[in-house]
Amino acid sequence: MDVERGEYGAYDDEHEVNGGTEHEALLSIHKNIDDDSQLSKLSFTQPRFTIWHLVVAFVVGIGVSLGGQYGLSKFVCVSTANAANVNANLANPNAGSTQIHNFPPLSPTNIFPSLFPTNVGYAGGTPTGAEPALVATAPSYPMRTSTPELVKGKVGVKVSDSDSDSDSGKEKDLFKLWGNLSPWYSNKRGTFGLDSGAETPEECTVSGLHLLHRHGARYPTAWASYGGPADFAKRLHDSAPTWNAQGELEFLNEWTYKLGEEVLTPFGRQQLFDLGVSMRLKYGFLLERFTEKERVPVFRTESQDRMLNSAINFAIGFFGYPHYDKYQQSITIEADGFNNTLAPYDTCHNARYRPISDRGTWYVERWAERYLNETRERIQGMLEGYEVSLEDVYTMQQMCAYETVSLGFSKFCTLFTQTEWEGFDYSLDLYFWYNSAFGSPVARVQGAGWIRELIARLEHKVLGRTQNEQGFSVNYTLDSDPRTFPVDESLYVDATHEVVVLNILTGLNLSTLAANGPLPYDHIPENQTFKVSQLAPFATNVQFQILDCPSLSSSQTQTQNIRILVNDAPVPLTGITGCPPSPHGLCPLRTFVEAQKAGLERVSWEWGCEGDYADVVGVGKDWESVTGDPPPQPRK
Repeated sequence: MDVERGEYGAYDDEHEVNGGTEHEALLSIHKNIDDDSQLSKLSFTQPRFTIWHLVVAFVVGIGVSLGGQYGLSKFVCVSTANAANVNANLANPNAGSTQIHNFPPLSPTNIFPSLFPTNVGYAGGTPTGAEPALVATAPSYPMRTSTPELVKGKVGVKVSDSDSDSDSGKEKDLFKLWGNLSPWYSNKRGTFGLDSGAETPEECTVSGLHLLHRHGARYPTAWASYGGPADFAKRLHDSAPTWNAQGELEFLNEWTYKLGEEVLTPFGRQQLFDLGVSMRLKYGFLLERFTEKERVPVFRTESQDRMLNSAINFAIGFFGYPHYDKYQQSITIEADGFNNTLAPYDTCHNARYRPISDRGTWYVERWAERYLNETRERIQGMLEGYEVSLEDVYTMQQMCAYETVSLGFSKFCTLFTQTEWEGFDYSLDLYFWYNSAFGSPVARVQGAGWIRELIARLEHKVLGRTQNEQGFSVNYTLDSDPRTFPVDESLYVDATHEVVVLNILTGLNLSTLAANGPLPYDHIPENQTFKVSQLAPFATNVQFQILDCPSLSSSQTQTQNIRILVNDAPVPLTGITGCPPSPHGLCPLRTFVEAQKAGLERVSWEWGCEGDYADVVGVGKDWESVTGDPPPQPRK
């Protein structure tokens, strides 16, 4: 047995060490057979050897096979897991896609008007009280200093001491660094250079109000000359399977575009409602004169959805619900070819001819190259697989503002430092300075029509067009009829766009606002006098107060004065011919009217809106203006 064991042991060793095959082992055995005895002995032991060999081979084979399969499966699993991890790190394929919630449903199944009447009677007592007169009776003037409905995103890491307010050492309010996308706040005392607040001067009483206001916060417009949230979202979505966001930008991997287009946001609706309530508290007493005449006010707006709904929300705030029988709402058509002083660009050709009207984009692009260049590199470091452009970064700043006023909060806000937000704010100053205000060749001419209407109201004269008189986009069908355009009232309210507000402020020649213009694109000027966030934010409001000030007047027959408050801060009127310096921003009403009439005589609608001067003022040209006028018309 030992031999058998030895032979088997020798085979086992050979098999184990040399890894020989079964065929090779059998050949070595057969070579040692010399005689029949050996053959007979071999014939006895061979079956035992072969069976044992097969068993061992079978077991070893199974082991090797199982081991190989296990190793392969392990490799495949690890490889699959690694691939899954790589895919998991990429942005969700839906990133950047548009998300819409359509409410209300088109055909709700539970609408039963007969079961839910709007008036069931039993209203209880309904006597009214006296009208509020806050501007006449209160010891101070209420200021709008916050927007508690919105949540501020934490501003990015402070990179230098310049990231704080130089006056207070504190960070500036993020909501005030969004230009025309900012919600409106009351401007501080002295904002426009007068050491005076919005309180009525002690020597005066308010006898009338002409209110001009902008619509409330809205979704982005359908078109943008630079930036544009919807286009940015589309670019992200189109390439979503190939990029990955990390760090503070990681939220972008699952981000979807939730903004609508142009209509009011919920916050925008509230802004106008609140503004209506505020104005009723300040000027409600002016309604007493309507009661005496058995009349109701006529407010004006345009047909555009956000304009109409802004006016209605203002009216509900001012009059309360139901409001329909307490005033009349004039709705002028905002469309190509319709005369409308609240949207004069629809009839002013040059206001829609970009080589003339869109001078601002050129300045914004060059300013962005300066204030966002390092920012772009930082953002790029957080976004792999997508090449970030300066315009993309600028759009992220826009997205912060739009998402905040639309959804209440935005994670985009945390990506930028205080200095970068100040740069964004200034970019919008550049844009509107050169497109809609003192640096635009079509600003004054577009503001001229509303100023003509203001003069008619101040003089209580119905507008009628003479043969040689310029139209200035005045709708004489409406304005020549005292029913649709009354001129003998104590309260007027007009709703318009921020560009028209700036057109009008320019046309009035409020020159102190342009004191440090033209605006450069390579730095932010110190003591800047033209700031869009102060002049034309969402729901901006301009109050033209009519005040009786007998003790301040040189003539007892001319005691009326006018004062202009832009978001609760008085503006100096010294740029208007004849208006004297005044600590409260007052100007004798007659002086103001005569100066505005003279100013309109110097404005040519034909030249300003139809003239061919693009070669002079075109994009990037050296031509500049600080009055909102076009270049002089060549003599014929």
